[in-house]
Amino acid sequence: EVQLVQSGGGLVQPGGSLRLSCAASGLPFGDYDMAWVRQAPGNGPEWVSGINSGGDSTYYADSVKGRFTISRDNAKNMVSLQMNSLKPEDTAVYSCVTGLAADFGSWGQGSQVIVSS
Repeated sequence: EVQLVQSGGGLVQPGGSLRLSCAASGLPFGDYDMAWVRQAPGNGPEWVSGINSGGDSTYYADSVKGRFTISRDNAKNMVSLQMNSLKPEDTAVYSCVTGLAADFGSWGQGSQVIVSS
């Protein structure tokens, strides 16, 4: 079966950085678009970023553009999200998913990111 296992996350101060990683198995990773989605208490799910299967096209929500960077290493079946200049409003549970910006398939287990002083 498909598994997306996330690592990273944690508590950081505003302005800090954090890197999330997602290791995929059970699927031909290089054939799949990937994305990151976040959910904060009181808010619905928010698409954050996407990357196409080849890794040559990336997309970002306006709220994170210029601060977050999505990347992938198809040889390692990994997709990552580098988060810089973090803001309190970035606090959420972040999940990696198969798919680019909609119609997501498999989901990772989620990583808690808390941005607070």
